[in-house]
Amino acid sequence: MTRSAPLRTTMLAAAMLAGAGPALSHPAADDRRQRGEAVVRSLNEGQPQPALEALRREFPFLADATERYALGEVWARPGLDARTRQIATVAAFAALGHLPYMKVHAGYALNAGVTEEELKEVVYLTTVHAGFPRAIDAAGALSSLFEERRRAAAPPAP
Repeated sequence: MTRSAPLRTTMLAAAMLAGAGPALSHPAADDRRQRGEAVVRSLNEGQPQPALEALRREFPFLADATERYALGEVWARPGLDARTRQIATVAAFAALGHLPYMKVHAGYALNAGVTEEELKEVVYLTTVHAGFPRAIDAAGALSSLFEERRRAAAPPAP
């Protein structure tokens, strides 16, 4: 590798980023953003997603890319219903050990009609594909979510 290789790499990256700018204001990108916003509303019972909004304040490009691609392109696809999509997502995050994301999507799964028992079955299945430590960690995150939701649903103490 020559000394100019890092410069070429930097220039290539800058050119790619410069080319990405106008694409974000393209009508198709705006359509994807609208679909992404609709997905967030459907997942979060009509409310914005707090983590995405926090990300938008500090890292607007990352938030927009998430909204346009992950939500507007992938999540908005018609091939799976909301329940199935959430079960698959909970399983993936549990297996990867990404517990904060798993917990958020487990909440969305409950909102979509998935039962606590079905989510527990996902954790049991995780033992086969990702091992007991990941499944035990996922079980702890789910237990925390279940307890939070029970407390939120409980009538206030007199």
